[in-house]
Amino acid sequence: MNPETWAAHVTVAAIIERDGRFLLVEEHTDDGLRLNQPAGHLEAGETLVEAAARETLEESAHRFTPEALVGVYMAHFARAESASGATYLRFTFCGSSGEPEAGRALDPDIVRTLWMSAEELRACPERHRTPLVMRCIDDYLAGRRFPLDFVHTHSVGPTRSSKSGTQ
Repeated sequence: MNPETWAAHVTVAAIIERDGRFLLVEEHTDDGLRLNQPAGHLEAGETLVEAAARETLEESAHRFTPEALVGVYMAHFARAESASGATYLRFTFCGSSGEPEAGRALDPDIVRTLWMSAEELRACPERHRTPLVMRCIDDYLAGRRFPLDFVHTHSVGPTRSSKSGTQ
């Protein structure tokens, strides 16, 4: 593996709680149907907060307003097809949402949304997409919160140094 080309996958996730239950999605994965928070990859040109709101809307039809960062998590997964596997850097936000938008289609891999208590989720770890699903809920329940201004976005336009790959 060339260390200059390796990069972690940057992902975001949303924790939305109502009356002691958490919004989850059930989705198709290579390992079958799994449970996850609404989550997905950061796309070019967006902030982490924007990505969390967009992914939540796409996967659950709920508009999400991030209110705090719960934590930043790194997970590495071995893969048979890659000697290096895959590393994910996940930024998990908590916040509020309204009712789902009627008639809005969910991402193709999403089977349904559901609300589960922490106890219900804890009782089925084999159904979790990753161990981060429960870890993020546990951190949220422990009161871990960082203000949104903890996460900075700095964009730089093209310059000679950035075009050549040096900063």
